[in-house]
Amino acid sequence: MDDKKNIIICVGRQLGSGGHDIARMLAMDFNAKYYDRELLNLAAKESGFSEKFFEQNDEKKGFLRSLLNVQATHLSGANLYKSNFSQESLFQFQSDAIRKAAEECNSVFVGRCADYVLRDMPNVVTVFITASMRSRIDKLLVQRPMTPQQAKRYILDAEEKRASYYNYYTGKKWGAAESYDLCVDSSLLGLVETEKLIADFIRKRLGL
Repeated sequence: MDDKKNIIICVGRQLGSGGHDIARMLAMDFNAKYYDRELLNLAAKESGFSEKFFEQNDEKKGFLRSLLNVQATHLSGANLYKSNFSQESLFQFQSDAIRKAAEECNSVFVGRCADYVLRDMPNVVTVFITASMRSRIDKLLVQRPMTPQQAKRYILDAEEKRASYYNYYTGKKWGAAESYDLCVDSSLLGLVETEKLIADFIRKRLGL
């Protein structure tokens, strides 16, 4: 590994797989900065649009339809007509924020096509975290008042949107093994042991 280059870890995740928690542990393990929803704030600063606008369109393709319905209060000093806004503009703003963050220090990115955005950077490791449907439903039932059937539908609907976003912007298939360096089922070992497995893989992958 080139010691002058930052360690970049990109984590894709199924809903309810514990991907966010594992990503946070990886950030601590590698003395890296953690980026999830924090990217929305960075993208907002880069673009001049409010963070709320990015939140409403987070990991969703087809931004233009949302823009047509946006209220003036969702803009923060950005002139819509002078910004050359297109359907891909929000994705571009977010991608710029991801690249800028990756250049500054060791970083862990959750979702938002970071693996694709940073594909040409050195020392990038891409990981996808999955889990059994049963364990994901159980986790959701703890967080939300719903039936198991409702939880499963919620998961499938959310992941359909997430996959559509990823596939559209990357040309790859969300969750498919060939799209990542490592895919792992967190429901087999638990979050802590899964993080240790991933961290060991990253060290071997980068020669640390």
